[in-house]
Amino acid sequence: MKLIVGLGNPGKTYAYNRHNIGFRCLNHFAKLHSIPIKHYQCHSRIGTGKVDSIEVLLAKPQTFVNKSGDAVSLLVSRYDIPTNDLCVIHDDLDLPLGKIRLRQGGGAGGHKGVDSIISALKSQDFCRIRVGIGRPNQPVTDEEVIVKYVLGDFIPEEDTVMKQTIPQVSQALYCLLIQGIEIAMNRFN
Repeated sequence: MKLIVGLGNPGKTYAYNRHNIGFRCLNHFAKLHSIPIKHYQCHSRIGTGKVDSIEVLLAKPQTFVNKSGDAVSLLVSRYDIPTNDLCVIHDDLDLPLGKIRLRQGGGAGGHKGVDSIISALKSQDFCRIRVGIGRPNQPVTDEEVIVKYVLGDFIPEEDTVMKQTIPQVSQALYCLLIQGIEIAMNRFN
């Protein structure tokens, strides 16, 4: 079984925040493959199903982004999933708006949710699909400005770009599952 985790914050208040693009991408993938994410387990909204012949567990942690590791570690333990069968979809400030990058392993790149997962699993050996949300227009070194930005909603022009990006993430995830990380990276990076 493969565990696919979309990162985001629970509740309607956060639904269209930049930080919630992981949830939005996972929702789209789930809908494409008729996998309802409606059960609650291990501090997550989950759904199980098959993508072609591959069993998948889709999860949206309900612990808030910065504590995602709490939920992910419970799911990994409960379903006995090796970390190399885990894929995390998350926002990335360092990628231009709408760009996606796949990668296997590595550090958190400043993303507190990914850092929480690495810390909880004591491993960096999982796949990430990074979705670019860009940076604020002004030069930013202030943590408070970054937090306000990632917890802000996409403006309409940005959301138009993201509505084109979300299906690309589903295609990349499908390719990853069916053909593996190397082929998916070559095709989508």
